[in-house]
Amino acid sequence: YDSHELFCEVPELQNNPGKKNLWKRIERKIFPKLKYVFTVNDSIAEIYSEEYKVEVKVVRNIPLFSNQTNVKQITKEELDIPSDKKIIILQGAGINIDRGAEEAVSAMQFIEDALLLIIGSGDVMDVLKKMVNDLGLKDKVKFVGKVPFERLVQYTRHGDLGLTLDKDTNINYRYSLPNKLFDYLHAEVPVLSSGLMEIKKIIDEYEVGACIQSHDPKHIADKIKEIFNDENTLRLWKKNCKIASGKLNWENEEKQLIELYSKFL
Repeated sequence: YDSHELFCEVPELQNNPGKKNLWKRIERKIFPKLKYVFTVNDSIAEIYSEEYKVEVKVVRNIPLFSNQTNVKQITKEELDIPSDKKIIILQGAGINIDRGAEEAVSAMQFIEDALLLIIGSGDVMDVLKKMVNDLGLKDKVKFVGKVPFERLVQYTRHGDLGLTLDKDTNINYRYSLPNKLFDYLHAEVPVLSSGLMEIKKIIDEYEVGACIQSHDPKHIADKIKEIFNDENTLRLWKKNCKIASGKLNWENEEKQLIELYSKFL
C-alpha cells in the first residue's frame, strides 16, 4: 500500500462525510491484511502506525536531481523576467484555497523592487488575477500558467525566494511535504514557509530558509523584506540548498523503495 498523503483527510473528502466514511471503512478493512505499507513522511507514517498497528516505511516523494541538472540554462530576458528586481516564486499544480496564495499576492502591496512569479494552476487563480487587478499590482505579480517541467526549472532557477505557504486547515495539509519544496532546493532557491511540521524540519535541519508566524500579508511582506535585506544569510541559504540537494533527491530516496520491492522478487 503506497499512500502519498493522509488520504481520508484530504480537503476533497472533508465536505463529503459519506465518501470519507466509505474510504475509512476500506482502510480499516485492508490495513490489517497489508504486508508492506509505505508513505511520504514520518508524520503520516506515525499516524497510520498508531491507528492500524502496522509497520509503515517512509519513502519521500522527492524529484530526481538529475532532471534539473540536465535542463538548459536560459536568461531572465528570454523568460521575460526583469533583471533589476528580486524574484519571488510561488509554483505548483495545486495553487488552491488555503495554500497562502491570496496572502502572498496581497503582501506585494508592501514590497518594492520585487516580482511575484506565480507558475502553475489551481482553483484560486481567477481570484488571484482579480486581486492583482483590484490592488493595482500588475507590475508586481506575473502569472505564467502551467508549463512543461523543463520550462518550470528554467523559471525556478531565477528565483531569489520560493514560497510554500500552505495553511494548517486540515490534517492532510498539516503533515504535507510538497514537491515544490524540493524543486526550490534543487534550483538553489531559499524557502519561506508557513512552518508546517515536515517542511519546517527540513528548513531547520539544512538551514535553507525561514518560516512566517502568521498569514497576515503585512507580516509576510516584512519577512520577505527582512530576508532580502540580509544578503549574507541569503547567500548562506543558497549554499545550503546546494548541500541539501545532494542528499534530498530521488537518486538517494529510491534506494529505500528498491530495497522494499526486492522482497517481492
